[in-house]
Amino acid sequence: MQYASEDLRNEHEGILFGLQILEKMVQLIEYKSDVPVEDFQEMIRFLQLFADKCHHGKEEGLYFPALELAGVLRENGPIGQMLLEHDQGRQLVSEMSVATAGVRHDADLIRAANGYIHLLRAHINKENTVLFLMGDRMIPPQKQAELLSSFETFEEEVMGPGTHDRLHKMLEAFESKYLG
Repeated sequence: MQYASEDLRNEHEGILFGLQILEKMVQLIEYKSDVPVEDFQEMIRFLQLFADKCHHGKEEGLYFPALELAGVLRENGPIGQMLLEHDQGRQLVSEMSVATAGVRHDADLIRAANGYIHLLRAHINKENTVLFLMGDRMIPPQKQAELLSSFETFEEEVMGPGTHDRLHKMLEAFESKYLG
């Protein structure tokens, strides 16, 4: 990889795939089909670990600071907007988690999940088509290489060995169950 954004874009593909599965789960509930609460809880864990802790963690701790150093605005700029949307996503995931704790409240779960799906799809599109292109142009090649190395270290230290594989296996199982 040449650009740090390539790693982040690859993760976006995994997140978008997870959103596709979540959307199908929500549709099934809307059509009054049974979806085990444990499946929703697993999907919420995927969003918390992969989308937020890993992906957003890399962006907030490593990539966005590099963008700022390269001259991209945080306050009243694209970085600030992305951070706001990360917080909005966390709130919606929290609402999904509450809706699946104990007795499931389908209306709350559906509202929060649909809000999250809509938010993240638009958010990813902005990053892929605007912010990452800026970063590719503005962050020097040496810093890009440093970021890629830092991303690997981050995954090992923050996520732990095997976590990525376990999460992707869960998505594969859900693909068969919900999209198959």
